[in-house]
Amino acid sequence: MKYPFIVLLLLSSFLQAQQLKSPDGNFTLTFSLGTGGKPLYSLTYKGKVVVKPSGLGLELKGDKTSLLDGFTVSGVKNTSFDETWNPVWGEVKTIRNHYNEMEVSLSQKEPERLLVLRFRLFDDGLGFRYEFPQQKNLAYFVIKEERTQFAMAGDHTAYWIPGDYDTQEYDYTTSKLSEIRGLMPKAITANVSQTSFSPTGIQTSLMMKSADGLYINIHEAALINYACMHLNLDDRNMVFESWLTPDVKGDKGYMQAPCTSPWRTVIVSDDARDILASKMIYNLNEPSKIKDTSWIKPVKYVGVWWEMITGKTTWSYTDEFPSVQLGITDYATAKPNGKHGANTANVKKYIDFAALHGFDGVLVEGWNVGWEDWFGHHKDYVFDFVTPYPDFDVEGIREYARSKGVKMIMHHETSSSVRNYERHMDKAYKFMKDNGYDAVKSGYVGDILPRGENHYSQWMVNHYQYALEKAAEYKIMLNAHEAVRPTGIARTYPNLIGNESARGTEYQSFGGSKPNHVAVLPFTRLLGGPMDYTPGIFEMDLSKLNPSNTSHVNSTLANQLALYVTLYSPLQMAADTPENYNRFLDAFQFIKDVAVDWDDSKYLEAEPGQYVTAARRAKGRSSWFVGSVGGYEPRTSNITFDFLDKGKTYIATIYADAAGAHYKTNPQAYTIRKVAVTSKSKLSQFVAAGGGYAISIVEAGKEAAKGLPKL
Repeated sequence: MKYPFIVLLLLSSFLQAQQLKSPDGNFTLTFSLGTGGKPLYSLTYKGKVVVKPSGLGLELKGDKTSLLDGFTVSGVKNTSFDETWNPVWGEVKTIRNHYNEMEVSLSQKEPERLLVLRFRLFDDGLGFRYEFPQQKNLAYFVIKEERTQFAMAGDHTAYWIPGDYDTQEYDYTTSKLSEIRGLMPKAITANVSQTSFSPTGIQTSLMMKSADGLYINIHEAALINYACMHLNLDDRNMVFESWLTPDVKGDKGYMQAPCTSPWRTVIVSDDARDILASKMIYNLNEPSKIKDTSWIKPVKYVGVWWEMITGKTTWSYTDEFPSVQLGITDYATAKPNGKHGANTANVKKYIDFAALHGFDGVLVEGWNVGWEDWFGHHKDYVFDFVTPYPDFDVEGIREYARSKGVKMIMHHETSSSVRNYERHMDKAYKFMKDNGYDAVKSGYVGDILPRGENHYSQWMVNHYQYALEKAAEYKIMLNAHEAVRPTGIARTYPNLIGNESARGTEYQSFGGSKPNHVAVLPFTRLLGGPMDYTPGIFEMDLSKLNPSNTSHVNSTLANQLALYVTLYSPLQMAADTPENYNRFLDAFQFIKDVAVDWDDSKYLEAEPGQYVTAARRAKGRSSWFVGSVGGYEPRTSNITFDFLDKGKTYIATIYADAAGAHYKTNPQAYTIRKVAVTSKSKLSQFVAAGGGYAISIVEAGKEAAKGLPKL
């Protein structure tokens, strides 16, 4: 039988279309080749369109053909995978990694080249990446731009921050996709280093909600030897396209086959709680490459930091030097400014406080010489990371902390002089181990040296990875600030116990953050890894620490307590000063009690930008902790305690907003009450604007709970 040409064309297209379903059958991925052999994919969830047919491919520098079209399907392989693995630290004791996979091999005839597209469908979403096998005509190549598209099915509500090559430290804006262009100028707020690139360019992790109730998140996983991905929106057609961070020359990536791109991820559910519980990004990373992980331990710490952020004290030792040259500048004869925070007596005060209240560590910033002219000069040799100021006794503090059972946490601010840090890294890490420091907080404030590089380019991504792997060699845990946002790398290198990579608590001292900021972060920044958010601020009027600082912390005290549960991190700081904690010791008890490592986590309530309520069971214990944060509006939280073991009685201590609490006008109004609870108990709890509540739940016999009111 003979067929008309158009029928043959449609039949050919149909034969090349491939489908993949998730293990539970809710997701369907469709792959096909469009006109001219262009790769296309689409995604549905429970029959609803999530991603309309969208283009795949890469534009190569100096290559007329590129990897955009002209493909034929040369092979398709389908497999399934199911395992469970135990993270070194985490929200849960075990993680299931279960997916169906489709490997699509694509061939180009002229020039003869091969590209592999690997799709993985989990019960919580899709991951896919580009793979470049070893081959004659694609050995070394330069990426001009990756052309991955995400065609949205509607004008979704988005929770976004501006696309930027150098910072993620923005407040989130909530708007329709079509409104991004008009709101972008107000969304781009000042930062010490920033490079925006488009009026519709935004960052991942991007959270959205469709009109028909789908929660959609776009991000990436396993960002290794590749530039960080942003998203540029065609706001006429609601199509996102990947936009990689360039280097100083404008190139997006230097590749040598065999190699792969990071995974592009789309997490979807009709229940917002599922987005928070997803472990898909971790599952798309390789298992731990650190064989002995016994030295990696979650940490709760205090530190000489907030008093400097607020301006009460300073990082610099003297005000005499307009410039510093290490090895030449004589600090021994310099007049101290009297405001230097990292002095021996002050550090010992924090060590005493940590020891008294059972904290693991003390962070000290500004201990090393060079802070007098550390920022804004594009200075190459800015710090050596081993030479202390005259008023910081390294050996004495080491022995004092050891006698108190407290570990010190090192601080390495690089001032973004990356070459200088790499020159000194081995010496600096060895100095740490010689003096009993097992963890380091690194920083990359300011414009990158070499000049013109961006914080999230391939070159800098490789530097962050180098620092992480070098730290692992010395058995050092790493907490990087101003680094690229995490993409699940902590599964492979679990010594990455924290990152900043978002607008943290310090901005509460720089003018304040939106009161719903902490109700967005779990849906965005935290999907790729934990954040060193530095919660626990009890004094919201910062003029009481520094009369010249008129900022106000936009949060209630109860909200600050809840953050220890809702913003997961194995590295948690009690960020306020000992003096302020001593004023509220009854509320401070929750920070002392709350765990930093967990066997189980349940998300009880969730809506992006409005509220998050989480319950977590402490590692190796029967105790549970609950945290709930709100947004702009007051609300009533309604939860059940069905996560508790049936037939057992517990004592719950509830730290909550008082009736008149408000993040701006009455932030320190809180109540504390004890009640007896079981798995059948229910709680209806007031949450103020910018507020929250926290609950400590301890197993107790009926006799111990006798006399307590029951929920």
